[in-house]
Amino acid sequence: MVIGTENSTDRLRIDADRLAARIAQLGAVGAIEGGGVCRLALSAEDGAGRDLVAGWMRELGLAVTVDAIGNVVGVMAGAEAGAPVMAGSHIDTVRTGGRYDGNLGVLAGLEVMRTLRDAGVVTRRPLAVAFFTNEEGARFNPDMMGSLVYVGGLPLETALATVGIDGEPVGDCLSRIGYRGSAPCGNAKVHAYVELHIEQGPVLDHEGITLGAVQGVQGISWTEFTVTGVSNHAGTTPMRMRHDAGYVACAIAQHAREIARSLGGDQVATVGAINLSPNLVNVIANRAVFTVDLRNTDESALRVAEQRLHACAARIARDEGVTLAHRSLARFEPVAFDPAVVDLVEATARKLGHSVRRLPSGAGHDAQMLARVCPAGMIFVPSVGGISHNVQEFTAPADLEAGANVLLHTLLALAN
Repeated sequence: MVIGTENSTDRLRIDADRLAARIAQLGAVGAIEGGGVCRLALSAEDGAGRDLVAGWMRELGLAVTVDAIGNVVGVMAGAEAGAPVMAGSHIDTVRTGGRYDGNLGVLAGLEVMRTLRDAGVVTRRPLAVAFFTNEEGARFNPDMMGSLVYVGGLPLETALATVGIDGEPVGDCLSRIGYRGSAPCGNAKVHAYVELHIEQGPVLDHEGITLGAVQGVQGISWTEFTVTGVSNHAGTTPMRMRHDAGYVACAIAQHAREIARSLGGDQVATVGAINLSPNLVNVIANRAVFTVDLRNTDESALRVAEQRLHACAARIARDEGVTLAHRSLARFEPVAFDPAVVDLVEATARKLGHSVRRLPSGAGHDAQMLARVCPAGMIFVPSVGGISHNVQEFTAPADLEAGANVLLHTLLALAN
């Protein structure tokens, strides 16, 4: 056994082939045409993926716990007791997901522990690797649900009662797949948290930079609008006499984009889901349910965008003579990561000979929730073409290896 110090561990590197093999194995669970993956949170496929990864944790000799919201944490003891230094992410995907989103952070964390175990290295503080429930929010709202409950930001009972897009509550689904655990949640004890993740954007790939030291995460505002109008014949109803829910939904979507363009900077707006009823080609829609996703790194600007969105939505609905209701699906303020962790990631990348730049994350991540209770940060690797949430999502093997090695040495520094 070697107690890890900077000098004794400088030459340690992960096994890139072993990491790639595990990414492929997990990617086969819920595989879909085109090389992608569908493992919606708490589905049977998610359960099978959980069994696979938790089994790898146990093979490594980690102490594995499952908490009441289904978060799975594996701990490797250190020379001293205390709160662990944690790596992690998620293994649930969107319906047309890729192999790397979330999965990389979990499997690279396991690879770090395997590398240390094989080298006989014991860190001063314990190390942990975790995967959190329902990070994507593709089946249950809000996203980052498991990590939010883990840090005490969402009551457990509220989360368990949340009903998904298919009408099933979280608690029932957890029980069905065997991951409604007994470990308590809501009072997390973590010394520091580092998440390796694909960028899911084009910046690193476009600039030819190997790694990103992530400074923080954009604020996120998800709103669901419901418009109620009047169904009528598409051919016989004059335009001036219509109460068209479909038109209102489309007009609000157009204004959401105009709001983003007018604010500029980091403001983005997306209408990602829309359902019309009765959804017939020759019938004016009497009901529209749709979502608007607003994001910005600046909280004050995000609030302006929200105010403008709701004001224009109310005006459009009034002019068309329909009723409008809305509810918040998720609302998170921008998060700045711990400056010392950001500095450490950047310095570690440079020390290992990689190009690196600082940048914000446009997507939400479990790291932003862990930042509520401990110093946290993230490492980005490039997404080819900036493509993610897509079966064509890809990161070059050399970049995966570079990111995992930076994770290894960042965790070592924090744990020692």
